[in-house]
Amino acid sequence: MNALRRHRALTRIWASDPGWKGWFTTVNHTDLGRMFLFVAVFFFVIGGILAMLIRAQLATPRSAFVGPDIYNQIFTMHGTIMMFLFAIPLFEGLAVYLLPKILGTRDLAFPRLTAYGFWCYVFGGSLLIVSLLAGIAPDSGWFMYPPLSSRIASPGINTDFWLLGITFVEISAICASVEITVTVLRYRAPGMSLPRMPIFAWYALVTAVMILTGFPPLILGSILLELERAFGMPFFQVEHGGDSLLWQHLFWLFGHPEVYIIFLPAAGVVSMILPVMARTTLLGYGWIVAAAVTLGVLSFGLWVHHMFTTGIPHMGLAFFSAASTLVAVPTGVQIFAWIGTIWKGSPQLKLPMMWILAFFATFVIGGLTGVMVAVVPFDWQVHDTHFIVAHLHYVLVGGFVFPMLAALYYWMPHATGRKRFFKLGETAFWLISIGFHVTFLAVHWVGLLGQRRRIHTYDEGQGWEVINLVASVGGFVTAVGFALVIVDVALNAAVAIRGSRDPWQAGTLEWAMPTPPPAYNFASLPLIESRNPLYDDPDLPVCLVRGEGYLGDPSRGRRETLTLEVASGKPAYVVIFPTNTALPILMAFVTGGIFVGMLLKLYWLVPLAALGVAAIVVRWVWSLGSKRDEGPLEVGRGLTLPLASEAADPPGWWGSLFLLLANATLFGSLLFGYAFLWTVAPNWPPPNYLEPGLVGPALVLGGTALSMAGIRLARWKLRCGGGPWLGLLLSVVGAVGTGMAAGTLLLRTSFDAHAYSATIWVIGGYVLFHAGLVGGMITFLTLRAAAGYVAGRRVGEARIVQLWIDYTAAVALLGLGVAWLPGVLT
Repeated sequence: MNALRRHRALTRIWASDPGWKGWFTTVNHTDLGRMFLFVAVFFFVIGGILAMLIRAQLATPRSAFVGPDIYNQIFTMHGTIMMFLFAIPLFEGLAVYLLPKILGTRDLAFPRLTAYGFWCYVFGGSLLIVSLLAGIAPDSGWFMYPPLSSRIASPGINTDFWLLGITFVEISAICASVEITVTVLRYRAPGMSLPRMPIFAWYALVTAVMILTGFPPLILGSILLELERAFGMPFFQVEHGGDSLLWQHLFWLFGHPEVYIIFLPAAGVVSMILPVMARTTLLGYGWIVAAAVTLGVLSFGLWVHHMFTTGIPHMGLAFFSAASTLVAVPTGVQIFAWIGTIWKGSPQLKLPMMWILAFFATFVIGGLTGVMVAVVPFDWQVHDTHFIVAHLHYVLVGGFVFPMLAALYYWMPHATGRKRFFKLGETAFWLISIGFHVTFLAVHWVGLLGQRRRIHTYDEGQGWEVINLVASVGGFVTAVGFALVIVDVALNAAVAIRGSRDPWQAGTLEWAMPTPPPAYNFASLPLIESRNPLYDDPDLPVCLVRGEGYLGDPSRGRRETLTLEVASGKPAYVVIFPTNTALPILMAFVTGGIFVGMLLKLYWLVPLAALGVAAIVVRWVWSLGSKRDEGPLEVGRGLTLPLASEAADPPGWWGSLFLLLANATLFGSLLFGYAFLWTVAPNWPPPNYLEPGLVGPALVLGGTALSMAGIRLARWKLRCGGGPWLGLLLSVVGAVGTGMAAGTLLLRTSFDAHAYSATIWVIGGYVLFHAGLVGGMITFLTLRAAAGYVAGRRVGEARIVQLWIDYTAAVALLGLGVAWLPGVLT
């Protein structure tokens, strides 16, 4: 097959639907990545407008520009939009667009999950924007501290918009993280072992795992606070056995890793672009990978440094202060490796390089002020002043936005196939760089002089007037610079002339494909033998177009790609991707019914929407797999591989594994909250604590044992060629027994009398939900086996169900054991 015929055949197979319909049915990662990036920039513009309103208000003392109520909504929504609707989704969009290209594959691991996450992001973000336009936006700060966000202090619907909208958006983050993790570990070009991966893939992997373990505490906190507001469950009310500091712990268990979740992708961008701009290879690849992993781990031990002024014990102050300064070490390793890369190369001062240099200068200042606030006596003085505002912006804008602008100009020729003609970008660079430093050096200064943050105005005569005016002027200059960037990108994408395939002479795989990229990425998948394959073989793009790699024959008419063994990069099996479908947007819309029902207190809508989601999931999964064993397939270069449906660890198993990692983190955060309240809250547990009796423990012990044994019996029978029916029946009975144990606990607990009983009720509800979930999964597996999808070598689905059953058994034993612990102890 010649190159043109191959291109046409692959385009027919992989392309999105034509016209407007394609926007709603596409599951192609290139399209979805662009959509993510466009919507994230749209939210950035809204957040930037709110920032200008803040600076307009603070430019003069006693300003009447906006009142305190509107100001509270503006600064709450500015922080919320920039943190939740811009920063993380921008990373997701870049990773969705870029990862398959630099890894040498054709799409992400779960294309429909990517689309579902995107639409959850759009709908959840839209909820927040609607609240802003309606004048009922969240107004308790982007951190939502109780009691300011409690029903007593905030009786309106404002806080509910934040809690439910952010939780909806975070579904997108969890979906993207599962997608990224499985893609990096399993979906790479043959031969691409872990040490040969592009450095951005390492950063994306660390960031995705951090999201899976960092976001669940906030999701749990949002659920608990919404339950308190909606149903009176007093988790944060001291008079009923709760404690408002529990929210701060849960929030900052997310909030401080969030800073590094934002920084690490930007560091990955710097590590990709800098060697190309310096005309050399990256210095200290292994050290940088180790530093990124270390930074990801250490970031979870710093959350209390946001709480130094809350009265925690001195031993805790010392520990978290030391941990907060220690985190500078892996950051410094990366910075020195980048400086060494510049030193050994011949740097070219192109626009991406200019933004990287701006990143160095700005982020180092932000890092140094971060070390300052890690010192407890200094933090006591500047906490809740504008010094903290300036530090945050130096880290987030300097450490994330500037590298992402470098990424924008570096990969724009790839996305558009055009080279820059209009040169507004250089003017924008100087406006943004100068304006930003003028603004936030002034904000540092006024913070040291004592101006409090989150306050809508200030009095004359305190020495703050000129500083605030200068900061506001600098802010508007910065805004003009960002507007020029948007104009520059739009002009160069629309009317600039065509450019070469690899304008930077880079060595990574994204430049081995035509630009703009075709729907299928690579006409055939390459064999990789180093980190920079284009440097080793400049003719590689031509070879791939000729079909000399893997899966270069599209005659089977399916969307096919390869998976690899995790460490070695050896091909493992062939994956068949689903085609275009409207199921993701439909499921996101129905999922939104759960949150809208809670928001508008239409509680009858919540179970209906949940049933709708379950029905769509059944339809979603039923289309996967095959009713026959196809045997090894020819994939090119003399290699044959099995299909994913015939593998013991299909992609669904890997996706479930990392989804359960996030699930386990949420459950662990719930147990942390239980232990925290037991330690600090008064009257815990109350005198009328729950006594276990005999029925509940017997049900949970028998149910978990039966469900775990049953699924293993079913798998054994399938391997032997028999029927799994007895094992599946035993598993269902076991799941019912576990659910009855949790239901018994709920029936014996009053959820609104005391924080102890409310927490027990949530633990029981969590176990009951999972018992029902695995019961449904076992029933679905039974139907799949009856239809012929699970038989012979096709037993991977049974292993997926076993993974969920084992997890449910573990949380049932642990959670219900914790619930009955006080009664056992007495």
